[in-house]
Amino acid sequence: MASGLTAVAGLEVGHFTDPRRPTGCTVVLTRAGAVCGVDVRGGSPGTRETELLAPVNTIDRVHAVLLAGGSAFGLDAAGGVMRWLDERGIGLPVGDRITVPIVPAAILFDLWIGDARIRPDAAAGHAACAAASSGAVAEGNVGAGAGASVGKLFGIERAMKGGLGTASTQVGGLTVAALVAVNAMGDVTDRRTGRIVAGARTVDGGGLADTMALLRSGELPTRLQPGAATTLVIVATDAVLTKAEATKVAQMAHDGLARSIEPIHTAGDGDVVFALATGASGRAAPVTLIGALAADVLADAVLRAVRAAEGLPGLPAARDIDATQINAEPNDKDTETLHANPLDTP
Repeated sequence: MASGLTAVAGLEVGHFTDPRRPTGCTVVLTRAGAVCGVDVRGGSPGTRETELLAPVNTIDRVHAVLLAGGSAFGLDAAGGVMRWLDERGIGLPVGDRITVPIVPAAILFDLWIGDARIRPDAAAGHAACAAASSGAVAEGNVGAGAGASVGKLFGIERAMKGGLGTASTQVGGLTVAALVAVNAMGDVTDRRTGRIVAGARTVDGGGLADTMALLRSGELPTRLQPGAATTLVIVATDAVLTKAEATKVAQMAHDGLARSIEPIHTAGDGDVVFALATGASGRAAPVTLIGALAADVLADAVLRAVRAAEGLPGLPAARDIDATQINAEPNDKDTETLHANPLDTP
């Protein structure tokens, strides 16, 4: 049986990872349609079709959700998803012979790694759909997580590699799952141990600095740019939910980010949570149960994302850093880092 997001019956996941530089997109297909809600918390979001998902608005089912790198340019990839669905007659029936695919999307910023002129486009979205399946979901440096990074509050030169992760759980015959592209300003922690797993590094690059400890000690962030991060999430269940209930699940699921990323929902993050309900189980469920489980499984997916990630030049992954070496003392901002700037990554 599949684990991760595809453990929810009725969902398929596909990635496109650009071979020219670390960027890409991830699509979740819901061929039969799924009820969808959304909750946007970050201060610098980049989204498409999220207003349509408001509980007071008419359309309550979507046919895919897209997560993409490339900043606002990456929203172009949704056009390729629409084309793929349209080629198969999947969408909202309008009149006798017309279907319109409903494809909400959200993007993250990864333009500072490699050639910023390379970003997901319609062809990338189409390719992600073609690669989609209900099997195991690839994690780490794939799809929307290919160019993701974490721990950027004190500059990209002190950051670490983020990535894409997924996790699922079953309770009482219902399945709840999460998929996340982790590209946060803050540090990622293991909620079970309280340890930082990936985040801002010390100036010498060899250890973890502990972003919150640095802020408490009076060290101020430098070179902050709006919209330079963003963690994107899709949580899903096979329970039967209304659009208002799915929206509440999306709101509750944000707590999973708060348990695993600190600080979260900053002015530089555009954090978005989509919540899908396929109804494949045929069973209604208390929204509080689904929301609580969604937050729980999302925290696990965040941890899986950074642990599955592989480092890039100048951007080490969790597996490359000794997590026991934490130095929360203020650092000399003028000290030259020992690592190359990922801005120059080929």
